Amino acid sequence: QVQLVESGGGSVQAGGSLRLSCAASGYTYSNYYLGWFRQAPGKEREGVAAIDYLGITAYAGSVKGRFTISQDNAKNVLYLQMNSLEPEDTAMYYCAAGSDLLLQLDTRGVNYWGQGTQVTVSS
Repeated sequence: QVQLVESGGGSVQAGGSLRLSCAASGYTYSNYYLGWFRQAPGKEREGVAAIDYLGITAYAGSVKGRFTISQDNAKNVLYLQMNSLEPEDTAMYYCAAGSDLLLQLDTRGVNYWGQGTQVTVSS
């Protein structure tokens, strides 16, 4: 059973930074794709960034250049470094694991979700 546990959310002023972490377990490293999605109130869940077992990454246009996805394979931890945060980045952020569709930031590729961690950016 794949388990994903996020941490690192919080409140920050615009221009600030946060780093989200996702402790992952129960999956075969070479077969899985991992990613971050977010959902703001009243909006659909959207893909933010994804990474595969080779280190290939994908980013949403709205976060490219500001967010960086990475993974510590030894610790099975996925990270999302978020810099230059904007109020529009306010959302619940979810860690996800699934198929190669994650590299297209497509929710249909998600097989497992974490419980989410809240990020709030004030202006």
